[in-house]
Amino acid sequence: MKVAVMGLMQSGKSTLISAISSKALPQAGSVQIEEAMATVPDERIDWLTDFYKPKKTVHATIDCLDLPGMSFADDHTRAAARRLLGQIRTAELLVLVIRAFDLDGSPATPSKDLVDLRTEILLADYELVETRIERLEKQVNKPSKEQAKQKAELAIQLKLREAIESEKPLSSAIVSDDEMAMVKSLGFLTLQPMVVVLNTPEDEPNKQIDLAGAVDDDTPIVSLSAKLECELSQLDAESRAEFMSDLGIAVPAVNKFVQGCNSALGLICFLTVGPDEVRAWPITAGTTAVDAAGKIHSDIKRGFIRAETMSYDDLKQLGDEKAVKAAGKVRLEGKSYVVADGDIINFRFNV
Repeated sequence: MKVAVMGLMQSGKSTLISAISSKALPQAGSVQIEEAMATVPDERIDWLTDFYKPKKTVHATIDCLDLPGMSFADDHTRAAARRLLGQIRTAELLVLVIRAFDLDGSPATPSKDLVDLRTEILLADYELVETRIERLEKQVNKPSKEQAKQKAELAIQLKLREAIESEKPLSSAIVSDDEMAMVKSLGFLTLQPMVVVLNTPEDEPNKQIDLAGAVDDDTPIVSLSAKLECELSQLDAESRAEFMSDLGIAVPAVNKFVQGCNSALGLICFLTVGPDEVRAWPITAGTTAVDAAGKIHSDIKRGFIRAETMSYDDLKQLGDEKAVKAAGKVRLEGKSYVVADGDIINFRFNV
């Protein structure tokens, strides 16, 4: 999973990334996009590791792109922000970090900041649409093997421009999978799922803020104090648990952050186990068994026979694989089986 984490200057996004990845904060004034890898916490993987004692354990990970803090104070800073936005079009998810705490006498304006960020993202897409239309208009009148395809794309791009000018989501202008496939490679940011992180005061880490009108109802919103969570991440497990209890924090920031990202992307995990490796495999909800097999290796997908499946909950409750089999809870599933979150799968295949 690759996510682009952005926010206005001093929003605390780099502190958030440090909290979830343990990576040191970038130098002040950095103008480069930094990258950090965060391990996805999963108590199922921890339990399975204790149970199987494998040589190797592999958690799911999140590849975080940390954009320098943005400012839209003038044309120069706005142009710099647009250049940054142009570099993250391959990201699968946008995370907008919004300052929800007062800073040096400057009150927080979370709704305004969120609207400003979303507006600039929309305008960055508008520039891309305009550039693409200009190029296609020059190409469509030249006879070529691609002419019909170019005309079809031009029609879509004109609809996208109209949607932006009418302040409607780009998705409203795309009416079929074929149209989406035609523009997907361009990486329109406003077609990407989004998570909003409210960076709250240290003394109110769970502070709730009304963002009505600034964000869609189906956008996940996570409230946390990045500074507090960064401090917690540097403690050992026992001290962290004690400190969290004292502060009334039930779930660490990384867990809340991951849950929000998974929700926005519609991700679940299936698991593979054994003496060599215990591993989590993130997939999109609704993935079939044969496509899940391809996540591991194309040869397994090509030679797929059956997916020997049991649930993590059953294994943990019953104690071992023999007991799960004795209870009739190990299943042999075919290619069309839709994988469930927490399925432990052993793929049978022949190549």
